[in-house]
Amino acid sequence: MAKHRAAESDPTDFDAATAALADVTGDYTIDVAHTRIGIRARHAMVTTVRGAFTDFAGEAHLDVQKPGASSVTIRIRTASIDTGQADRDAHLRSPDFLDVERFPEMVFTSTDVEQTDDDTYQVTGDLTIRDVTRPVTVEFAMTGSAKDPFGNTRVGFEGALAIKRSEWGLTWNTALETGGWLVSDRIQVEFDVSVIRAA
Repeated sequence: MAKHRAAESDPTDFDAATAALADVTGDYTIDVAHTRIGIRARHAMVTTVRGAFTDFAGEAHLDVQKPGASSVTIRIRTASIDTGQADRDAHLRSPDFLDVERFPEMVFTSTDVEQTDDDTYQVTGDLTIRDVTRPVTVEFAMTGSAKDPFGNTRVGFEGALAIKRSEWGLTWNTALETGGWLVSDRIQVEFDVSVIRAA
């Protein structure tokens, strides 16, 4: 067992996903209150800093029979970055990094969806940061579907994407005396998404 992982326990109700709905085809919006778009980066080559964007919106079309006809768009307000430390967040919003005054939004727009397993999909699309657009592929797992107590059809997904921030023009860094860099070029973006079928 890895030292940084909690010990495995018996499955609980918390772990069990529900797949109560056979056909979730339709148009959806992201439920911001139950969705997290997180980031992770290495700091000083010794630890991991985590944060999240708190202001975003998005739409998706799901097609169970023809996954290739599915699509998703996510728009993220760059100024909403929150790592829990005000000075660091201010630096991330500055021209050294996201430059939120000039580039207030990041956008991901899918161009292709491929089903690779029963509940796994590869979503390819264009990611735009600081007006630089590059193709990326995110593997998403469908974590469940259900009708909630308010009558909403709800579907969940989890996914992660590793990018090199320098490829989008985020190149600021400081060399360490012992070798390496203060901030990793590799950034992981994490998606825990809940979508609700549009009325």
